[in-house]
Amino acid sequence: MAISYNLLQRGFKNVTENGQAAGFQVMIKTAYYRGVVLSLIEDLELIVDGEQFGSDRMQFTVAGRTFTFAEMAKTTDVWWPWLEPAVVTVRKPGGLKPAVHDVQAVVKLRISYMPFTPTVYPFQDKLVLMG
Repeated sequence: MAISYNLLQRGFKNVTENGQAAGFQVMIKTAYYRGVVLSLIEDLELIVDGEQFGSDRMQFTVAGRTFTFAEMAKTTDVWWPWLEPAVVTVRKPGGLKPAVHDVQAVVKLRISYMPFTPTVYPFQDKLVLMG
């Protein structure tokens, strides 16, 4: 298993709505050294313990603003800087159980001068969700 500095232990937690666990959050840093405007993030997929979560179940928070992936496709004035973590919130009723979780993320970016599109950045690590 590859260890990734792009998936952060801090910020890995369940989120609640009306006192009930409604999902979870993970913090991710972009691997692209120039950072990227949000409209160039083509897709993000998370896999936690083998369960796949598509971008249709996520919100993306960066620079103090939160977006759905549909909104991000039209957002050209917000930048995800290199080394600045974004918070990805995933809808999952009941959240995750407190445990060590195998977390994988696949971030797909459109980068104009790259000969292949999208550029795929896979990350994987074990993160601990505290109770």
